[in-house]
Amino acid sequence: MTETPEPADQQAAGKALRDFIDTGQFAPGDRLPPERALMVQLGLTRTALRKALDRLEHDGRIWRHVGKGTFIASAPVHDQPGRLATLSKQVTPAQMMRARLALEPALARDAALNATEAAIDTLRTARDTARDASEWDTYEASDDAFHRSVAVATGNVLLLELFDQMNQVRRAVAWNSVVRTAAHPPRDHPSFAEHDRIVAAIAARAPAEAQAAMRDHLGSVAERLFGDR
Repeated sequence: MTETPEPADQQAAGKALRDFIDTGQFAPGDRLPPERALMVQLGLTRTALRKALDRLEHDGRIWRHVGKGTFIASAPVHDQPGRLATLSKQVTPAQMMRARLALEPALARDAALNATEAAIDTLRTARDTARDASEWDTYEASDDAFHRSVAVATGNVLLLELFDQMNQVRRAVAWNSVVRTAAHPPRDHPSFAEHDRIVAAIAARAPAEAQAAMRDHLGSVAERLFGDR
């Protein structure tokens, strides 16, 4: 059956949203700004924006989680948005940490064996950006970028895809145990030294140390979240 062509104004709205995503350097799992902010930035009505979002979700470019927001999907997997939304409701924070502990230390080990100098420079930049964050939202986005940079540094597109799949779910999982007592990360936040150790091991081409450093870092994160490892 032939689809009815979209009205010209709806086509324009869809193009504006696609261009915003394409030029915004969003990675799979990244959350788009709230609808109100998108309406202002793109000059769209709420109706036009929602229709454009509906279209992109139908095309598999985004997925939406009620109460959490709209996320960038890995486009080639057309049934993925619904599956990831379902997973995000089923996975607990503790299960997510176990999944991270299973995958990310192995990624750090592989990165130490295969990272290019450019990938290590990117990793250092991501680490420094996280350290310089002035608020928690910025820190969390930078921390995400740091961990993804480790996956990128493996030079293995399949490992990167596995990380992105897991990270999309992680971003939507309800982290009810996280309590912030300050407006921004303290200067002595444990993750900073832990990130330093990961970068140093990868740069030194020390796979066993890189794997241990990532495992210890995630264990430290789990301890802060749940009170145990």
